[in-house]
Amino acid sequence: MSYDNKSLNDKIGLGDTMNYNILVCDDERDILDAIKIYLKAEGYKVFTAEDGTRALEIIKENEIHLAIIDIMMPVMDGITLIMKMREKTNIPIIVLSAKGEVTDKIVGLNVGADDYITKPFNAVELTARVNSLIRRYFSLGASDIKTGDLKIGRVSIFDDSKEVRVEDELANLTPYEYKILYLLAKNPGRVFSSNEIYERVWEEEAIDVRKIISVHISHLRDKIEINPRKPDLIKSVYGMGYKIEVK
Repeated sequence: MSYDNKSLNDKIGLGDTMNYNILVCDDERDILDAIKIYLKAEGYKVFTAEDGTRALEIIKENEIHLAIIDIMMPVMDGITLIMKMREKTNIPIIVLSAKGEVTDKIVGLNVGADDYITKPFNAVELTARVNSLIRRYFSLGASDIKTGDLKIGRVSIFDDSKEVRVEDELANLTPYEYKILYLLAKNPGRVFSSNEIYERVWEEEAIDVRKIISVHISHLRDKIEINPRKPDLIKSVYGMGYKIEVK
């Protein structure tokens, strides 16, 4: 059985991808052109920029739903761009990193990226990651994590709006940070391993993901803990994983 783009997107919960605008930022024109071709074939509208400064201009002028950002660029590098974006928006961000540059991936996640893909990349993998992030971010109820508002101590989670408030102050979480927090808060006292968190939230097989989960947990603590170095909500259980502390 085969599907055209529209029927396949409906089947996996994306609907009409033409409603979504993707920003691709890379100083290599060949890569920009290739990604644009791949994503346009999926039905997305694609904006391109060759440096971070131009990318910020595009974001200011257009409604962007997801960004794919290279780390090494002239004028303004990808890390600086992501940091500036996170001051204003929580849209999903995918980092492009050179093969073997683990530091690029970790730094990108540390400053607010949601996922990464390594050059040279596979077109099918790239479009699958884009589709997955768009689906999770913009489609309510797409995950197997059940919906409903939650309150854990000073933290309130409003699932319909995907908002998190800490003592009535809005916490600026990325999509994956939100999903991790919701999973833990929905199951207070239960310990989740890094692999289990990854497979429940990313919905794909977990392979060497401990550092990725550690980075996201660190970000969450920075945003919801009174003292991130001595967390009283998200607890680490040595050798096992993470849990929301029940008091």
